[in-house]
Amino acid sequence: MTPLQGNPTQKLTRLSLLSTIALTIFMVEAQIPVPIPIPGVKLGLANIVTVYGMFALSPMDTLLILLVRIFLGSVFSGQMMIFFYSLGGGLCCWLSLCLCRRLFTIKELWLCSPLSAIFHNIGQLLVAALFLKSWSVFAYLPYLLLSGILTGLFTGICTQFLLQRLSHIQTEKN
Repeated sequence: MTPLQGNPTQKLTRLSLLSTIALTIFMVEAQIPVPIPIPGVKLGLANIVTVYGMFALSPMDTLLILLVRIFLGSVFSGQMMIFFYSLGGGLCCWLSLCLCRRLFTIKELWLCSPLSAIFHNIGQLLVAALFLKSWSVFAYLPYLLLSGILTGLFTGICTQFLLQRLSHIQTEKN
């Protein structure tokens, strides 16, 4: 798949749908209690849409989807503090995916998600360190790295499957 260049309405519709899917996943996941009592640990299922967008669309389209999801997720959850943590983590995640897009092929996409999850966690810890004016929050880093690798592998495999399935469906239409 390539970035949508022709029809602006088609592009806007696709970006809106992907933003809505990411936001819905984010909101549903926020309702699931996390069995691990470590702040910041969660599955990060909305990242499936971000990784998919980076490989199926353009980096700027993916950034738009990410920013819409972060802003609306903060508004709808009623916790505006989430905005800053999600923004810091999301931008680090996006930057790492921009690099991954250049280094990995679509067949290696599943490797990008753990890397982006790690950078997301680092971005969130940087925001926490700024707000708390203390670097002690980085004591959580080993736990977040481990959870980021595990959950990132899961979301990466899901994204790999999604991208393969959608390209298969698109091929059947043609």
